[in-house]
Amino acid sequence: MVRCIGIDPGLGRLGFGSVVQEGHSFRLISFGCVETSPKESVPARLDAIYRKLGEQIELCSPDFMAVEKLFFGRNITTAEYVWQARGVVLLLASQFNLPLYEPKPSQIKLCVCGYGNAPKEQLQRMVQRLLNLDEVPQPDDAADAIAAALTGCTMHSQERRAVNSGGSHASVPFR
Repeated sequence: MVRCIGIDPGLGRLGFGSVVQEGHSFRLISFGCVETSPKESVPARLDAIYRKLGEQIELCSPDFMAVEKLFFGRNITTAEYVWQARGVVLLLASQFNLPLYEPKPSQIKLCVCGYGNAPKEQLQRMVQRLLNLDEVPQPDDAADAIAAALTGCTMHSQERRAVNSGGSHASVPFR
């Protein structure tokens, strides 16, 4: 049994989702969002993310963390704030001594949906199906974080198989 906390980084809304993997099945532990107000200063917002996400990590006691890698093409100002929030997440991973997986959005979609260009709605419906949930987790950022956690579990399993078979990290897909 392994536990993973997945993170969908953001400054206004940072999604988190914790799952347990037992064999080939997954169970949702918790999910939600850390929301910050644009009326607050950026340092205050980052501090809120630090404190609230730290509390979630303590509550779910994950074995590792999966944080979606960021790719921005246009709005560099938005990207800068998201990168700052992601820095807080990476700091927490280090402070809690959590191994880190950093899948790209296309890798998350490939892992959860079987198609790297799957639309966001399909990803969210697959999260619902894989975890046998009555409805799609809301908000979207939380569903995306759960998908990151599911991908983190898959990456962790692949890495363990590669290590146990004498392979190296270089032979593990996604890493």
